[in-house]
Amino acid sequence: MRVLLLTQWFDPEPVPKGLAFARELVRQGCDVEVVTGFPNYPGGKLYPGYRLRLIQKEEIEGVRITRIPLYPSHDSSPLRRIANYVSFSISLFIYTLFGARKADVVYAYHPPLTVGCAAAALKFFRRIPVVYDIQDMWPDSLRASGMLGNEKILGIVERVCRWVYKAVDKIVVLSPGFKKLLVSRGVEERKIEVIYNWCDESAVLDETSTRGSPRKLSDGFNILFAGTMGKGQGLKAVLDAAARVQNTAPRIRFVFLGSGTECESLKERAKEQALENVLFLPRVPMAEVGPILQSADALLVHLKDDPLYRITIPSKTQAYMVAGKPILMAVSGDASALIDEAGCGLPALSEDPGSIAAAAMTLEKMSLGELAEMGRRGKAYYWDRLSLAAGAARFKTIFSAVTTA
Repeated sequence: MRVLLLTQWFDPEPVPKGLAFARELVRQGCDVEVVTGFPNYPGGKLYPGYRLRLIQKEEIEGVRITRIPLYPSHDSSPLRRIANYVSFSISLFIYTLFGARKADVVYAYHPPLTVGCAAAALKFFRRIPVVYDIQDMWPDSLRASGMLGNEKILGIVERVCRWVYKAVDKIVVLSPGFKKLLVSRGVEERKIEVIYNWCDESAVLDETSTRGSPRKLSDGFNILFAGTMGKGQGLKAVLDAAARVQNTAPRIRFVFLGSGTECESLKERAKEQALENVLFLPRVPMAEVGPILQSADALLVHLKDDPLYRITIPSKTQAYMVAGKPILMAVSGDASALIDEAGCGLPALSEDPGSIAAAAMTLEKMSLGELAEMGRRGKAYYWDRLSLAAGAARFKTIFSAVTTA
């Protein structure tokens, strides 16, 4: 089966469904051509070793990659961001219409929406079925992030989304909540499939690549948050939870690994509250994250209490499950439901210090055997239902279905 994989971002850029996904499709018998841009995300500048050309072709481990020109940008300017998206979409449509080899099925990755527009237009002209993978709900996320506040423009974006949804053959979403939201907006339920995301399995499982990483998690009961510390994570509530348990459960320690726009203010807040049970570790390369996850006693997921986040599965969830550690899931909605179904952690309410503190103390009182069993269940659930191999197999089944419909 020939698959034309359309994505604005691809390795060496950090993307959830990049080379590993394409390589797995090849391993499962697909002939894959990736059409993508010249790497510039997230900094907005071309990566070393690349320069803009009309077309650049390469092959990596059986995956054929075609890079096409775009306006490189990823800053806070809406106009430059739009230019980035639209320029790639135009290049994508021209190349796939006139230059790409005939494919059996098109896989299109969203965001941005402009990739979906090009895929829908390609289907009209070349009659190739399209599977549309929605990783970010537009215009909701644009509004929630503050990237776009003009309601008239957001309305136009929503109408374009509806056109793309109607044009494509199948839509894949990352959570049941995304599916419910699309159905409420008029998309046929039979058209939508839920495939949970996977994680960078090799990085999480690598327990040997410490390379001097600052692992200082030996004392007490360490609950680790790993990842971006931005406004969307709402981590001030976690510091307030740490304040609640500092005297009542002195063995508990909250560890923050990573960086972000809120990192310094969080450190300052912890200092003001005299929190001796909070530790900040600097961001490390992905290859070094696995050993640190392995050294924690439990792993924390937290997002702000927002309707959009209730239908989101934070990507760190799957990495935590592979690590085989109990999860304190302080995200209401689909993420908590997933942890409950897998039996691999405890829920807490988002932005509720009392609820987070209570769940932390419950975990700390569990026996080593109970904690290990939670971790084992999470790992087993991941490999059975959420892994890269399982996800790619489900995509391949969908590809086959749309080509024979």
